[in-house]
Amino acid sequence: MNISLIRKKALVGGSSGGIGKAIALQLAESGASVTLMSRSEEKLKNIVSQLPTDHGQVHQYLTVDFSDFQSFQKIIADYFSTNSVDILVNNTQGPPAGGALEKRVPDYQEAFDLLFKTVVLTTELALKGMVEKNWGRIINVASVSVKEPLSYLALSNSIRAAVVTWAKSLATDVGKYQITVNNVLTGYFDTDRIAQLNAKKAEQMGVPESQVRSEMDQKVPLQRIGDPKEYGYLATFLASDKAAFITGTNIPIDGGLLKSL
Repeated sequence: MNISLIRKKALVGGSSGGIGKAIALQLAESGASVTLMSRSEEKLKNIVSQLPTDHGQVHQYLTVDFSDFQSFQKIIADYFSTNSVDILVNNTQGPPAGGALEKRVPDYQEAFDLLFKTVVLTTELALKGMVEKNWGRIINVASVSVKEPLSYLALSNSIRAAVVTWAKSLATDVGKYQITVNNVLTGYFDTDRIAQLNAKKAEQMGVPESQVRSEMDQKVPLQRIGDPKEYGYLATFLASDKAAFITGTNIPIDGGLLKSL
């Protein structure tokens, strides 16, 4: 499928590696000008230099720390004071792993600031330009754990579920402006985050990390976890006119395969 995003502008969170980077690369391959967001300026500079400019794209980056909401709020407000975007990909690093008995109220507040408040704020600022253009795409990188909670991800399970239900409400409100809002419920993909979670799970179970990874591969129909590049393909489709009929959906993806909705 040939997807053209020429003259579209995209803002992609958590794009210095993993799924966020893969999405940014594919959006740029399809002609979009991309603004990256992450904590590591060195990585961001390197990735900007890798993004294609065959269609005259201008790429840039924002150095942000999603876990510092006050700082993030200022940086993102400054950005939108002089910029607008057509495509917003809400994606942040995950909160620390751990079970419900390990976490306390301050932990949930920090996770709320990280996963919910940053998403709502960025979306609120992006929507002004989208409404004016009568076109926009909002894609939330969520987790399959909102449907199938994982015991060692109590913070993520709880707060990402709030994002998903908020997005469904938003989709109903902004559809009249030709703006779509979708959640991608991320399953197992070969990223640094998965490696960290596997290490945590292996420690809890008292088994080697290789065993955890092998068992994870076996749970996927293709007998392998997903390549982030495959995630980028899905996000790019959702960002295009070809997906104009899809909004307010939760799309689970695992190991390169879309699960049944």
